Amino acid sequence: MYRLVPKKYTKQRIIGPRNHLLPSQFLFLAMSLSGSQTKSPVSNTTLRRRALCTAEPLDDASKVITRPYPNFLNHDPWGTPSFPPVLSQNARLWFCSTSTLWASRRVAADPEAEQRRKNSTRTLSWTGRAASRSGPRQGNYTSNGSVKHRVVVLGGGFGGLYAAKALRHVPVEVTLVDRRNFHLFQPLLYQVATGSLSPGEIAAPLRAVMRGQQNAQVLLGDAVYLDAGKHRVILADGAVPYDTLIVATGARNFYFGNDSWQAVAPGLKSLEDATEMRGKILYAFEAAEREPNPSMRDAWLTFVIVGGGPTGVELAGALTEIARDTLRHDFRSIHPEESQILLLEGGPRVLPTFPESLSEAAERSLIRLGVRPRTGVRVTSIDAEGVALSTPGGEQRLLTRTVLWAAGVTASHFGQVLQQSAGATLDRQGRVMVGTDLMIPGHPEIFVIGDLAHAEQDGALLPGVAPVAMQEGRYVADAIMARLEGRTPEPFRYFNKGTLAVIGRAAGVADFGRLRFHGITGWLLWLFVQLMYLVQFRNRLIVFIRWGFQYLTFDRGARLITGKVSGQGQKKDTNQD
Repeated sequence: MYRLVPKKYTKQRIIGPRNHLLPSQFLFLAMSLSGSQTKSPVSNTTLRRRALCTAEPLDDASKVITRPYPNFLNHDPWGTPSFPPVLSQNARLWFCSTSTLWASRRVAADPEAEQRRKNSTRTLSWTGRAASRSGPRQGNYTSNGSVKHRVVVLGGGFGGLYAAKALRHVPVEVTLVDRRNFHLFQPLLYQVATGSLSPGEIAAPLRAVMRGQQNAQVLLGDAVYLDAGKHRVILADGAVPYDTLIVATGARNFYFGNDSWQAVAPGLKSLEDATEMRGKILYAFEAAEREPNPSMRDAWLTFVIVGGGPTGVELAGALTEIARDTLRHDFRSIHPEESQILLLEGGPRVLPTFPESLSEAAERSLIRLGVRPRTGVRVTSIDAEGVALSTPGGEQRLLTRTVLWAAGVTASHFGQVLQQSAGATLDRQGRVMVGTDLMIPGHPEIFVIGDLAHAEQDGALLPGVAPVAMQEGRYVADAIMARLEGRTPEPFRYFNKGTLAVIGRAAGVADFGRLRFHGITGWLLWLFVQLMYLVQFRNRLIVFIRWGFQYLTFDRGARLITGKVSGQGQKKDTNQD
């Protein structure tokens, strides 16, 4: 048995003979045995302060005092406490005022009862943070003891992350699998590539994002195959079973069958791509500073961006600001403001997905910044020394050492896995054809969302942008909940909240259907939306401060050349002994 020692006495480990009663114990014993209904002279507040206790063994002489404690302290903390019949009303009130504190101390008289309490249904249903830290997850069961519905999410991008978070209050077990341990905010990758932001400011660790979701776990792994018959995702180093699978593995750079171009024209789909592009841009200015040949120096100071979509337009505007403002006074042999920045687009106008009026406004802004947009041209060859073009006037070659790719993307390789294992149909870009319910025909347990999905609405293909993936993720979570409740989910409908793009300082475009903005209004709307969609508050705050400082000073603090950079067609290590 145990003796309860009030907190005020715990500083003195030796309290006297072990069979002597403390004042608070004597008061409780008198109230319990006498059944007195008189009001206790000690206030509830005082009792609460004295109730935080430690435990010490008592000898046999005091068992009569401690006999009520086990029955009370081992009650179900989520149910109604049961009191020994010997207690009077005042004693019951005293226990009620201190029940929360006593239960939190978990002072148990019977180890077996304590173990039964830990294995109770409530503990298995909802595992708290302390339990998850002290041992393996135990949230695998429902209130009746059956195994929970297992949902596996492949990919921690916008679609996968929003689907996993939307399942927070659904009675399922969520497993989020990604080959990276972070969520990446891809719309701001170009700011990493141009030195405005650091990689950690647009990325958030998945475990930190999912920390408060008790029915979810995060696994670091690379999904290489799918056993659709046995409902298992095969990882490079194991397997994960599922009842429902959500595939959101995203997209990758696409060079239209010319994969050799990737070595000299990096794309922009990952943090590695962004840091490589940043090193390539900054190295061009460093190489031009040391180049004595004027024609070669001009080649180093010529930047060609392939693709006139939002990414290409944003890159062109940021590059102009770097050359005209950020690096203007940093070199002695060259004038960075004399750099040539060319934006190549195969269509008739830049920003082809925007209304024509906004495309024209964006083109005027680019020209005002110093960018030369060239539309109606097609790239036929890229090498370490230049770009070959097919133009309406004939073939042309541009001498440049810096080519940046923003022309196209294709679905991830997991689309081919779904084709082989689940019989999925792919389009020309490798995307999986799905119905209005975002499921693979014949496999209602497999959802495909985000850039990997070929989903149509009103006869038009949904664009591969972040808002579409977010809404698809939420829809899939609602569909899973509807299934568990025996309901049929409604077809997916995408609600277009608008499209935005930034050109440069105080220049942007925004399309909200009937409402269209450009100039500083579009720029401010773009800033607000980007900040709101960043996952963590810390990132929002840091990015907001960095943007404000950059706007006032034109300084880009992340102008670092890291790893290996391309120099004259050869790979050179920047590390020195």
